[in-house]
Amino acid sequence: MGITRRPGSYVCGIDAAMDVIGGKWKVLILWALNEHPCRFGQLRRMVPGVTEKVLAAHLRELEADDIVHREVFDEVPPHVEYSLTPLGVSLNAALAPLGAWGRENILGGARPTHESVVG
Repeated sequence: MGITRRPGSYVCGIDAAMDVIGGKWKVLILWALNEHPCRFGQLRRMVPGVTEKVLAAHLRELEADDIVHREVFDEVPPHVEYSLTPLGVSLNAALAPLGAWGRENILGGARPTHESVVG
């Protein structure tokens, strides 16, 4: 598989990465899968507000991009688990500084003042 959504049409690496993680829910799905493999229902609870349809579509896209692995267990009743691939783990590592920035500057309420920007 691999990431081949818009070959040749990317302007830069950020453009290419955003094509993979774009949308409201994909980074939250990646965050949820960072700790351990999850079943569909677990993921839905960990990403409040996402619909089943959207979650299923995003998981299919992330699987097609080799970010998420889908494993079907041959049991009765059957069950499926989703986990991060090595590429997905590296993507989460790349997103970690962005999360830290959000915690420091948005969630923590730390807004740069004119003085701190200038001096």
